[in-house]
Amino acid sequence: MSMISREILRQLVIQQKNQIGKSGDFVERSILDPVLEAFRDNRVLILSGIRRCGKSTLLKEIVQGKTQYCYVNFEDERLLNFRADEFETLNEVLMEVYGTPEIYFFDEIQNIDRFETFVRRLQDDGKKVVITGSNASLLSREFGTRLTGRYKLFEVYPFSFAEFLRFEKITVNKDSLYIPAERVNLISACSAYAETGGMPEYVQNHDSDYIRTLYDNILYRDIIARYSIRRQRLVRELVGILSSTIALPFTYNSLKKSLGLKNAITVKEYISYLSGAFLFFEVLRFDYSVRKQLGSPRKIYVIDPVFALLTGFSLSPNKGRILENIVYIELRRRGRDVYYYSKERECDFIIKEGRRITEAIQVCHELNNENMDRETGGLLEAMAAFDLKQGVIVTGDQEDIRQYGDKTILIRPAWKWLLWDDVA
Repeated sequence: MSMISREILRQLVIQQKNQIGKSGDFVERSILDPVLEAFRDNRVLILSGIRRCGKSTLLKEIVQGKTQYCYVNFEDERLLNFRADEFETLNEVLMEVYGTPEIYFFDEIQNIDRFETFVRRLQDDGKKVVITGSNASLLSREFGTRLTGRYKLFEVYPFSFAEFLRFEKITVNKDSLYIPAERVNLISACSAYAETGGMPEYVQNHDSDYIRTLYDNILYRDIIARYSIRRQRLVRELVGILSSTIALPFTYNSLKKSLGLKNAITVKEYISYLSGAFLFFEVLRFDYSVRKQLGSPRKIYVIDPVFALLTGFSLSPNKGRILENIVYIELRRRGRDVYYYSKERECDFIIKEGRRITEAIQVCHELNNENMDRETGGLLEAMAAFDLKQGVIVTGDQEDIRQYGDKTILIRPAWKWLLWDDVA
């Protein structure tokens, strides 16, 4: 296989330099400050997340005001045949174009075999390296062997509700939660967020073909092609089932039967690939016994509700499960260690910190006479099991405080709960 010519590398680097250096009207991402804070030491920074969730734009935000940096996007088709032994030539071209870089920004470098050896060499030379990647399993595997303890990982998600509001230029502060006209705007915006999700380009253009194309790219490039899967139809059927059953318990065996497979190992592998591409996430039922925990039914959630709405749900999607999905992704975004609780009754989410369960959260789009006992009962059972004095029910637009003996249940509308960290 022939090497990429120095002239093509130079042309590519100059073109990408012009792109990355462009300033723009960026939506302020909440993760930006922690990432900038991490520039203080020599660790490699990894920004990982699903394709098109805003990682490259975040890089552009980070670049603003910085000097002595360089940038390469390895998704460029001219780098399809790039090999590890060409990194030195690339580095020479980067120095010709940028001067002497102190910060290296690499987009999707995991596409290149043995990329981690070059990154390790740059780090040993005292350079700061920032990497984006759309495959969690690949990044963790490579860095786990070559750079143990020498990198910091940040997960980048689609827009949070707060970021969605910034995109829509809706200002919000603590007083907004109590001013009727502004509350109405927030309620309306939260309903729109549940329908459109937070994928930046879809929020901007509302083009369902764009999401379907992105979905196809994720399936083919990050899963089917990367893992050489021959049974493509099976992957699509599995995604359709998962999208239609978000927030519901499942087992690998039940999916095996639905797909007409002979064993559940294939299902487990495919779901791990989907998780590695940040498309779906599994949530385990909490148990102090790890063996029982791993053997219990799981729940599945999708990275953004728009994928479920376009690929799995019917024309009348379940608003309660969409809301539960939004709450789960927000908990992940906040760095929580999330499980669900199920004994006599069920609680949607419990949060583990260290060895303790510290929070219990139930999600219900609308509390009414028919479901009040079920929703509060599951939450109260979890609160009693973990000796919690307070629990939360996140709703579409209801707010209340209820007392059950020494237990307090806070009923909070989703728009307020989703914003609490940003305005509290």
